[in-house]
Amino acid sequence: MISFQDFQKMELRVGKIEAAERVSGADKLLKLTVDIGGEKRTLAAGVAVAYSPEELTGKSVVVVTNLEPATIRGIRSEGMLLAGWLKGDESTISLVTLDRELPSGAAVS
Repeated sequence: MISFQDFQKMELRVGKIEAAERVSGADKLLKLTVDIGGEKRTLAAGVAVAYSPEELTGKSVVVVTNLEPATIRGIRSEGMLLAGWLKGDESTISLVTLDRELPSGAAVS
């Protein structure tokens, strides 16, 4: 269990995926360019089993924007997409998206 104060430390924002591409030599990884409201971030996301780059381009998603950057397969990942899946079956990955249009960078809580 974490405290509500710890949860409040997470910064969740609406991000619009502007570009997506496969990562050479990685079956599960996509390199994404995401607009989070006047700022573009690169994210490495392990969603290629469930999504093609073409499916993701233009999609609005929820991004954790205040994680420390991590280098994954040589890509500096500057955030994390939120998604759900059934453990043990990565083909069930489903991104957290919006049911109404909000601008990139809008706060999510």
